[in-house]
Amino acid sequence: MIEFIDGPCGPLSDYVHIAANAAYTQQAGIPNAVGLRVREMVPEEADSWIARFRPVLETGRQIRFEQEFAATGNLFELSAFRVEPAQNRQVAVLFKNITNRRASERELEARVASALSERRVLADVVEGTAAFVQVADRDLRWLAINHAAADEFERIFGTRPRIGLSMLDLLADKPDHRAAVEAVWSRALAGEAFTEVAEFGDPTLARRWYEMRFGVLRDEGGEISGAYQFVYDVTERLSEQERLRDAEEALRQAQKMEAVGQLTGGLAHDFNNLLAGISGAFEMIALRLSQGRQADVEKYLTAGLGATRRAAALTHRLLAFSRRQTLSPKPILINRLLPDLVELVRRTVGPGIAVETVGADDLSATMVDANQLENALLNLCINARDAMPDGGRLTIETTNVTVDSQVAATLGMLPGDYVKVSVSDTGTGIDKETLERVFDPFFTTKPMGEGTGLGLSMVYGFAKQSHGHVRIHSQVGNGTSVSLYLPQHGGDAPLDVTVGRPAPARATGVTTVLVVDDEQMVRMIVVDALTDLGYSVLEAADGAAGLRLLETTPHVDLLITDVGLPGGLNGRQVADAARAQRPDLKVMFITGYAENAALNHGHVEPGMEILTKPFSVDDLAGRVDRMLRG
Repeated sequence: MIEFIDGPCGPLSDYVHIAANAAYTQQAGIPNAVGLRVREMVPEEADSWIARFRPVLETGRQIRFEQEFAATGNLFELSAFRVEPAQNRQVAVLFKNITNRRASERELEARVASALSERRVLADVVEGTAAFVQVADRDLRWLAINHAAADEFERIFGTRPRIGLSMLDLLADKPDHRAAVEAVWSRALAGEAFTEVAEFGDPTLARRWYEMRFGVLRDEGGEISGAYQFVYDVTERLSEQERLRDAEEALRQAQKMEAVGQLTGGLAHDFNNLLAGISGAFEMIALRLSQGRQADVEKYLTAGLGATRRAAALTHRLLAFSRRQTLSPKPILINRLLPDLVELVRRTVGPGIAVETVGADDLSATMVDANQLENALLNLCINARDAMPDGGRLTIETTNVTVDSQVAATLGMLPGDYVKVSVSDTGTGIDKETLERVFDPFFTTKPMGEGTGLGLSMVYGFAKQSHGHVRIHSQVGNGTSVSLYLPQHGGDAPLDVTVGRPAPARATGVTTVLVVDDEQMVRMIVVDALTDLGYSVLEAADGAAGLRLLETTPHVDLLITDVGLPGGLNGRQVADAARAQRPDLKVMFITGYAENAALNHGHVEPGMEILTKPFSVDDLAGRVDRMLRG
């Protein structure tokens, strides 16, 4: 507490300390303050202190101010009030140390300033970005929108958005556009963070494609309070991608035509040779019969039939390469195919090559066409033989494998469980440059006339059509291994697997077969062959006639129909209509690759089988016998 005293210093005069507690001495750093005048304590600031206290003494109004004490560096909040009665001319001054509080306030102010600066930077970035940024509450009212988004919205919808307005209200006169906008925002407001590409805009103004990235806003309690989006105009990018796709398609078409040229050249060469053999054989047969020299006919028949079989094999390889052959997949255990196959391979490769098999004991079943699998493996074994002119070892191995997603991506196949069948040799191997072309059609390293170049391409096509894959490993001088990956089948495989050409058998009892084929020559051969075997045979040239025969004939055991029939009904439709009348009727389809789609790409129902053109009479007879005997 201080008391006003008069003195020679003018109207301000001075104050003298008449009381001070210990806390004041400690905090202000001024010992023995009692009895000291203000001018003695703070000579440079005395006038300002005295001027502050004089109104308090004269008016009795309390004042507050802050002052830092140099002695301690502490900051104080001072409260001064008059001590009554006024004639005592005394003023009490309370000191409150606010040094720490002010430091905290200044730190908070600095943080707030920094945060505001960051917000300004972020706002500048959002405002200056090329992205269209929008933030909306649960009622689809804008909480924030940058200038670019507002301009774009106005450009494509003809109305300008503002913070606080509702998207739905702004698009009330455009119900279709309003529904489209609401549909994407409602997903985000339901809690979904997603990216979507869609087209928006009024066609009379502008319609563009946008990539929209939505996020979810949540309050402090974790509840959804709104959503936000970052949007990019991708119209030009999509157009460029479309142009790129068109260019790639044009390139693929050019490559395809180049491949077709190569294909037709090789095909013409091989087929001309085969046709020359077939036509020459028929001419010589006709000449010898006209001369009465029947003894020479048999060798020409043998030559003609051999050329026909080679032509059929060539077309099968072409169709396998193009994945257009008609397959009859059934669940089989490949290990059960190996004994007969190995005997055939041993006879084919000769005594100089040791043939061995390594079959997994727990091998799973696989869904595959057994005949085509045998053909594929035989092709691989023949290639292995040719790679070992001085002899060697040929190994056929089966095993179960699981291909994970990472390996599958590397191999270009689907992940899953497979049965792997490998054919390995100890031959000359294949160099890297050749290895890259081994699956190309008509590519062969054999001398002219010794190979068609379709063997490995056929194997590749067969594997792909069977939903599998094929890989080849080779090293010059250390042999080659080709592996077929075929999907495992979850069910059981039958105990017996019949592969190869079934033997013909004569019919027992009265068995009726209905043959439907528009090709008169094919129909004649099928009818005559089955009649010779003792079957009762009906024939029709189209589907409608065949169904009429079926309706008027009391008992028919088997329907044999071409798939590619003329008129309104194809073979599959004839079979479906026939089975609607007679559910237990067995059906054999005769088909070429062009009708594969009508057969659901080779997938047929129980009691149905497929015989692929061209076929031998023995194949036909054996298949009919097996179907009728169940």
